[in-house]
Amino acid sequence: MYGVVLAAGRGTRMRPLTDRRPKPLLPVGDRSLLERVFDTARDVVDEFVVVTGYRGEAIRDGVGESYRGRPVHYVEQAEALGTAHAVAQAEQVVDDDFLVLNGDVVVDASLPRALSDAGAPAIAATEVPDPRAYGVLSTAEDGSLAGIVEKPEDPPTTLANVGCYAFEPEVFDYIERTPESERGEYEITTTIDLLLGDGRRIDVAAYDGAWLDVGRPWELLEANELALAELEDERAISGTVEEDVHLHGPVVVEDGARVRSGAYVEGPALIREGADVGPNAYVRGATVVGPGAHVGHSVEVKNSVLMADASVGHLSYVGDSVLGRGVNFGAGTNVANLRHDGENVRMTVKGDRVDTGRRKLGAIVGDGAKTGINTALNAGVVLGAGETTGPGEALTRDRQSE
Repeated sequence: MYGVVLAAGRGTRMRPLTDRRPKPLLPVGDRSLLERVFDTARDVVDEFVVVTGYRGEAIRDGVGESYRGRPVHYVEQAEALGTAHAVAQAEQVVDDDFLVLNGDVVVDASLPRALSDAGAPAIAATEVPDPRAYGVLSTAEDGSLAGIVEKPEDPPTTLANVGCYAFEPEVFDYIERTPESERGEYEITTTIDLLLGDGRRIDVAAYDGAWLDVGRPWELLEANELALAELEDERAISGTVEEDVHLHGPVVVEDGARVRSGAYVEGPALIREGADVGPNAYVRGATVVGPGAHVGHSVEVKNSVLMADASVGHLSYVGDSVLGRGVNFGAGTNVANLRHDGENVRMTVKGDRVDTGRRKLGAIVGDGAKTGINTALNAGVVLGAGETTGPGEALTRDRQSE
């Protein structure tokens, strides 16, 4: 069986974190989103086919031609013309039953297993309290799929479409017959309607595990929280931990990392290869200090992700934030992560102000951005890739790169 992974999107809702990388390569714990998808399906998939588009070469270079013993093929979706169009690109490789998975969604291994056990064609579904924001499945008396309705005001069931499927190669013929939708795309749910119209039985694979669409910056924080929760009580020290370091809870210090004297680390925390923490630093919450990243003297980092080679050198606070690759915070840079009125933090996503659902959320900082000394970053603010602040500046509005 093949695993077709959709990874072509531009990820504009995730800006600025996707300005210099494709979204499936964003880090979640010790792996990328895409590698986590591979891991969930590896036991039921013999080969992977990755549908690339935006910055596809970065995906090819980052993953290579195989993953943990499974060959990886690449096909390109040159234009973003919908999910059915994306799946169609795999026809040049696929000659057997296959799963369709998303390269930016966190699920667990029980989902591809359920689809595999159901047999093609099949659709994965999960129970949700309020399905009005999803594609909602209705079922026949025998439990098979009867239909899908998108975002209904009066849902027929509480079964939401997870967006993962099992298909036989014949689906490519149905994709060729799939008409363009009102928004100018070719949707795989329309293809499924054609299958149903021809009397084809489509099984519904029940799924009740984690399901997180990592589409916006705060959802990357949530994905990392889920990943670090898997550490449970693990204490794995391969790097250097100097004397007078205090480690509490699940903490991983990878080979080549160093935690210097006086540092206090409250897990779950992952300190990756080549990272340097301390002296006298405080790391707590679900925090990832990425490869080659630096958390220096009198710095506190709480519930945050520091990507590769990010640096918070001294006398700073970073809370509930994401710092992209190569970010440099000048001395005394402080991040606010809580509104004075106690309301949820809001962010601007594609021009709209959005309630993040998080009472605590700090800054989202793109690759290569730099702050001057004593910079203050307001809760929910964005500093774009390559952007800078001046000494003593208070950033209360997004500063996005073009």
